[in-house]
Order: sequence, then structure tokens, then C-alpha cells
Amino acid sequence: MFAHGTDRVQRTGRAPRAVPGTVGPMAATGTTRHVALIRGINVGGRNPVPMADLRAAFEAAGFDEVSTYIQSGNVLFGASGPVRSLEQRIETALEDRFGLSLVVVVRTHRQLRAVVVGAPEGFGAQPDTFHSDVVFLKAPLTSADAMGVVQRRAGVDEAWPGTGVIYFQRLSARRTQSRLSRIMGTPAYQQMTIRNWATTTKLLTLLDAG
Repeated sequence: MFAHGTDRVQRTGRAPRAVPGTVGPMAATGTTRHVALIRGINVGGRNPVPMADLRAAFEAAGFDEVSTYIQSGNVLFGASGPVRSLEQRIETALEDRFGLSLVVVVRTHRQLRAVVVGAPEGFGAQPDTFHSDVVFLKAPLTSADAMGVVQRRAGVDEAWPGTGVIYFQRLSARRTQSRLSRIMGTPAYQQMTIRNWATTTKLLTLLDAG
């Protein structure tokens, strides 16, 4: 459920297309950088998807500048069009290729920056004391609705609503008592995917790097 791992960015071998008078690969293609957060692959041996195959699936679907970060389903890519249509397009492509019905949450570079910048003060700043996670929400689920199903244990859990996300913090010394995992049994969980704070900020760093 939670995305962990060491730094491991893998890219396709395709070179960016150059267009005179433009700057950078995304300017060359006329697309916007995005991250796709795919839920439920390579977790506990279930739904195994090699990252090379995942990148190939995105390229076959027509996306540019595809790269992946760790094994938990984080894909950086260039595309144009509304986020919701991109989510549907990716979900269809992945089901066609792998036979898996997966939940995909897409954020633009700007949206992911807003998630990081908009975090509560001090969130993620004490990794030895707190486990900090970002619950990304797939529209039409709102943070107000999600807060209604995210249970918290007093003295262990804290949660804050954000734009398209819930920020969730657990006391590390008592994380086994956290109630975060209880959202997995709710219908709303079908419109969520979770990334830890380190993964979230790393993805922004990768998008910033172009």
C-alpha cells in the first residue's frame, strides 16, 4: 500500500525530439510533464509488472519522455490533455497490456509542486519520529469526503485535508496501532493511492529536473 524504496530512476532509450526555437524536451514536444501514480502493482508479490514493460506500455500509448521511479508504480511522462482523460487512457492501456484493472491517479508537475508546498508546517520534517504519507485522491473524491472515512487513533494519527490529497502522519513508535490501513476496506479507497513523503518529494525533484 505504501511506496518505499531506494532511489532508482529508469528511463527509456528514446531521445527527446528537438524543435528549433524551443527549450527543453517538453517544449520540444509541446506537452506537459506529469506523474502517474499506479496503485496495487508489485505489492507483496501481487500484480507483478516489470518496470521496463510498464515504460513500454506508456510509450505504446503515445506518451513522451517516459521514466519510472522504484517499483511501486510511479511513472513520469509527457502528455497533453485533461488529467481525468489521461487517467482513463492509462488505465485502459494497462488493462489491455497486462490484463489488470488498476487505479491510476495523475498529477501535473504544477499540481505535484502544490501538494509539496501546501503540506502542513513541519510535515515530513521528523522522519525518525513520524511516518508521513500523502493519500492522493482520484476525482471526483474530494479531501472533505475522504476525511470522513480516514480514521485516526488519538495520540498516534493526525490527518489534514489538502487539494486533492490527505496528509497523514503516524507516530513511528506506535505505527502498528495506526488506523490508516482501515481505509482499505472502504469504497472510497478505490479512488485513492498512497505515497510516503520521501517518494512524493523525490518525484517532484525528478519532475523539476526535466
